[in-house]
Amino acid sequence: MKHNWPLAMVGAAALLFTGVRTWADDQTDAADVASVLPGATVSLERGLEASRREGTPISARYEIEDGVLQLSIYTMSSDQFTEVIVDPRSGDIKQARAITAGQKLKAAAAEGAAMSWSTMSLEAVVGNALRAIPGYRAIGVVAELETGHPIATTTLVRGQTVREVIETLD
Repeated sequence: MKHNWPLAMVGAAALLFTGVRTWADDQTDAADVASVLPGATVSLERGLEASRREGTPISARYEIEDGVLQLSIYTMSSDQFTEVIVDPRSGDIKQARAITAGQKLKAAAAEGAAMSWSTMSLEAVVGNALRAIPGYRAIGVVAELETGHPIATTTLVRGQTVREVIETLD
């Protein structure tokens, strides 16, 4: 994968100068998501694939927003970060909006910095996690830098049981 240096620099600065909370730290309660997940026919992997038209996926998660389940994916391109909202029933992109400020920008910059060094796609990471723990469904994946190395954490559920799989990306 080609390094995305401008976004990597923004992400590195965000990590050095702020206390960045990523989606992994601020996830919607997995049990709440698991209780409404049967209504979602679109897999996390399919949502990641759909979001590629907006850029490289850097994180994704099912979340409950205003009482409604949605699939939210952050992507990066050469000049911006975007939040892509995918309909969990149809797989269609409902909305794509630039991330330009605040906590979302800090999180996207940190995730983008990790993915700029990654040799794997998030789709591959989720596939690996699902093969490692069969019978579960992926509800989230987030890239981050840990001790200077890119990693991804995939959150899986089966019923009310939640598991996390961490994989190195370099």
